[in-house]
Amino acid sequence: MVPPKLTDHVRGAEEDLVARLRELLAVDTQNPPGETARLADDVEDYFESLGVSTARFVSDPAKPNVVATLPGESERTLLFDGHLDTVPYDADAWDYDPLGERAGDRIYGRGATDMKGPLAAMLQAAAAYVETGTTPPVTLQYALVSDEETAGEAGLPTLLDADRVDPTWCVIGETTCEGGRHSVTVADRGSVWLTLVAEGQAAHGSRPVLGVNAIDRLYDAVERIRAEFGTEQFDLPPAVADVVEESVAYYEPTLGAEAARALFTTPTINLGTIEGGERVNSVPASARARLDIRLTAGVRTRDVLEDLRACADDCEGVHLADVRWSVGTYEPPDSPLVSAVVAAATDVTGDRIYRRSATGGGDAKRFRNAGVPTVEFGLGTDTAHAADEHTTVEALRNNLAVYAALPYHLAEVG
Repeated sequence: MVPPKLTDHVRGAEEDLVARLRELLAVDTQNPPGETARLADDVEDYFESLGVSTARFVSDPAKPNVVATLPGESERTLLFDGHLDTVPYDADAWDYDPLGERAGDRIYGRGATDMKGPLAAMLQAAAAYVETGTTPPVTLQYALVSDEETAGEAGLPTLLDADRVDPTWCVIGETTCEGGRHSVTVADRGSVWLTLVAEGQAAHGSRPVLGVNAIDRLYDAVERIRAEFGTEQFDLPPAVADVVEESVAYYEPTLGAEAARALFTTPTINLGTIEGGERVNSVPASARARLDIRLTAGVRTRDVLEDLRACADDCEGVHLADVRWSVGTYEPPDSPLVSAVVAAATDVTGDRIYRRSATGGGDAKRFRNAGVPTVEFGLGTDTAHAADEHTTVEALRNNLAVYAALPYHLAEVG
């Protein structure tokens, strides 16, 4: 049970919380270039002012990572992870100050919802424990990382390589709500990025029968991949099948039921780029295409990749020039971590909390691959990466309440 003194402190911290977010937004951390050193200094100073010990892990001096530790009654550790960098912005496209402006119940700024808003709530939760003299039931760690928006090596990979972060559980403060629906993200999808190259025979455009069109060969190969793999139904583990059902329910209002189900029960195949030819009146001798194929967690990416290679090899004049791939990961939907986050968020919001898969992947995948049970949870708005990105005071307040209460829910179910 959360101590009343902690709950009361959290309820009275709204203005401090808004001020904390305004301070984070005021520091420009667009990535690229991703220079977060000044904000890392500010965060480090903040924790030290609370008497919370910090450590810094750096591979790029412009993009440091900060870890703060608040000892608890148990050595079991809950890690709150947040990134300091944001995507770029075009100030001319904004009606509000991209470095922070409040208008009524909204706080505008680049990163307000992705993810300096949740980050402000994490920092304020640490202050709530310290200022009320409350020892958390589990040890709390805070990882503030750089270089997340470009999946760079200076951020979380540097932190994991340092082997100084080994939590029992991790919660990443990415905003996980959409259209008024709340969720905890418990899975991500695997990916296969293919580069297909086709070779043909050049000829004049007026006599195409004398040549072999590489673009035609390439497009035929892409269509064959779509036909052979794009409708294949996944055979998913029961735990992932349960996640898929909640994911379909979550995305249905925006995607429609049929599209939402197809998103997680079959591969998605996107032809991202296609290049070839020199001019309109010649038959192209070479062409290149890049495909983005996504696979639901629980699918063996290696098996799919082997089949894709065989398919490409069977297409005349076409070969795979490059392949990059990842495996989808998931946290069981009835695990202690998921149960605790759902319980804490339900208590605060009074709404349903969907246990769903992300459509892509991010730092949660890296934590899970390192053996750390990990979910994403944050309240905010649908405006991430958009002009006039914003969050609301209510979202900030509720994030703070969830993050402050979560250690007690984990102590009960963990």
